[in-house]
Formats: sequence, C-alpha cells, structure tokens
Amino acid sequence: MSFKDIFGQKKPIAFLKSAMERGRVSHAYLFSGLKGVGKRTTAEIFTRALNCREDPLDACGRCASCLKMARGNHPDILILKPEGQFIRIQEIRALQNQMRFKPFEGGKRVFILVDAERMNSAAANALLKTLEEPAPSNILILVSSRPHQLPLTILSRCQLLRFSPLSRDQIASCLTERMNMDRETASVLAASAAGSIGKALKLHKDAYLKAREDILRKIVAFRKDDPIGPLSLVDVFGKERETLLEGLDILRTWYRDILVYRETGETEKLIHRDCLEALKVCAEKMAVPDILQNIKTVSRASSAIERNANKQLTLETMLFRLVHPNPGCGG
Repeated sequence: MSFKDIFGQKKPIAFLKSAMERGRVSHAYLFSGLKGVGKRTTAEIFTRALNCREDPLDACGRCASCLKMARGNHPDILILKPEGQFIRIQEIRALQNQMRFKPFEGGKRVFILVDAERMNSAAANALLKTLEEPAPSNILILVSSRPHQLPLTILSRCQLLRFSPLSRDQIASCLTERMNMDRETASVLAASAAGSIGKALKLHKDAYLKAREDILRKIVAFRKDDPIGPLSLVDVFGKERETLLEGLDILRTWYRDILVYRETGETEKLIHRDCLEALKVCAEKMAVPDILQNIKTVSRASSAIERNANKQLTLETMLFRLVHPNPGCGG
C-alpha cells in the first residue's frame, strides 16, 4: 500500500509528504480522529515511506524494506497496542529499551502506539521522558480516537494531525472499488457508518443489513392494541452487548430520520434513505414530541446497556415505552 490507497485524508498526507520533502520530519506525532478513518493505516504507510529504498516520498511496495513491512517483520518498526484494558508501564519501558538502538536497516526506527489514550498514568509519565529527550533516529507516532484523554504534557510535545470523518460518497466509493460491493449496499453502509470506513466494513461483516431489515420491519409494524408486540422484537437485537448496541443505534437513527424528514422534507441527509416510503408514512403519523421522546428512550436504553444493566429488562422496558397512541411506525 501507498499514500494513494488512503481515501479522503489529503490534508494530513500532504503535510507528511511535505515534511519528508523538506527534511523536517518531527520526532513525535499524534494522529487523531474517529476510529476507522485511516489513522493507523497512514501511520504504517508513512513508516514504509520513511524507509523506502526507491521512492523518497512514498512507499513503492516493491523494495526489500516495503516488503518486510508488509509482512510485519521489519526490524525498524514496532507497533504497540493495548494488551487488555491498558498500555502499561512495562510495555513503554520495553519500547524505550528498543529506542536505544540505531536503525538496523532503514533511515528511521518508527514506533506506533495504537489507542495511545489507553496508557495508564505510569505508562504516560514514562513516555513523557522519551518525548522530552528524543533520539534523532527514532520517530514516535501516537494513534488515538480520544486525544482529550491524553495528558496535556504529552499533547504539547507531539505534532498533531487531525483525520477528518469521510463523506458518504467517499466511503461508498471505497466499498465499491476495494470490496467490489454493489452500489446500493455500499450506499446504505456508508450512510450508517458515521464517517468511518472501518465501521462500514465492520457493519458489513456483522450482517448489519439483515439485522436492520428485521428491526425496522418489526418496529414499523408495532400496534398499541397488540400487548405482546414489543416482546417480539427483543430477540431481534441479539444477546451480545456489541450487537445489541448496534441494534439500538439502528433504532435511534430510524427515529432521527423520521424527525429530519418530518421537519425538513429533505431526503439527502437521511441514513435509511432506501426505506423512504416507510419513513414518509411514519413521519405523517408521528408528532414531533413523540419522535423526540422515542429518541430519548432509545438513547437511555443504550446508555443503560453500556453501564451493564440487565439486557432483557432494559430492552423490554424501552420497547413498551416506544408504543404510543398513533398506530404503526413504532406505536
């Protein structure tokens, strides 16, 4: 892979290539942005480019250095990610020990910290010493989707590069071009991915479209005079916490779309745009206060599940509260 294989991150890539061209590569970077927008991929390609033997501003993908990095056995790159909940001080000390050596083969030794915000306080303090006394041949890249959780002392010593959320069109193009996905499926996943290619790929892997179809079909068919109707939807959400939260997000964005369409009549910003006819019917039958209340109800259920509340009870309570006097469309 090379820089041209990264979708939608022209600014940070241009910045890195300019730094390489001018010989002004920083000793420490912080790549920040949503999960799945290309931060880690860019860090790895930047690392390959720094040590590429054929292309001074990119990774050629053919030289011995690029091939070793692609196989994950280049001696001058170390990727550190959390083992368990945190990155611990012993892992940072092992990294510091590696930093004492000069590059074995390339021009630079690069150390990539994935989910850097998950360093515990002892690990962060240990890393700070490395940032204060950088070795000229070492480059440290912190990758984080929550940079606000990093100590200010670390933030102030890193060159910050922000990676923006991708547009729907960019994600859809990536899915069709790279994954050979049909345009309709790619468009639905892109709309649900909240700017993240990584999330779109995960949704596809997790059979998101089938889950969405089941949830929306049943929520639209709700009737107030069917006392056990809400219970029929509980099993559709699945048993695993992550799957359940994904299903709740489908439900929340469904009511969000109803609100957007009812208030604006516009379809371009709808997430479930392929379900437009059902959305129109629901928007006509639901009052704005009811829609807002349903969004709050689903959001509260999602927060409760994240706090490890009883899944079955939380879902049943939420679904009964979604039933309101208007027929259909979730009540």
